[in-house]
Amino acid sequence: MGFNKLTPNFEVSDLRESVHFYQSVLGFTLTAAVPETHDGVDPELIEGKNYVFAMMKNGDVELMFQRSDSFKHDVEIATNEIIGASVSFYIEIAGIQEFYNEIKGKVPAITAMKTTWYGVNEFYMKDNSGYILGFGEKA
Repeated sequence: MGFNKLTPNFEVSDLRESVHFYQSVLGFTLTAAVPETHDGVDPELIEGKNYVFAMMKNGDVELMFQRSDSFKHDVEIATNEIIGASVSFYIEIAGIQEFYNEIKGKVPAITAMKTTWYGVNEFYMKDNSGYILGFGEKA
């Protein structure tokens, strides 16, 4: 047995807001969106349509977003959990300083850029739902 891939599925209260945040601030591309009617998959969010799930990608990083009611239905053990996490999702990136300068005024919370004892330039930020994302580039 071997693991093949990890794709986080973020529970969110407002799917459109999360898709917009990840597109406009972090440069992700929407690859699929599932309407609440579950009658297909849309390549983009259509105005006036409500969605329960979206998949987004930037380079080799894929993330899933699922509206809270749908998430709690599908992941029953999350019924009493709150949105957010006590975990960080760490993403390796090229051009970290430029990326940091570009987003530092656009996110709810961000740490200072630092070089770690293990030789990586890194910073952490919170997304619009309170999830913690870390970004690192070898110094």
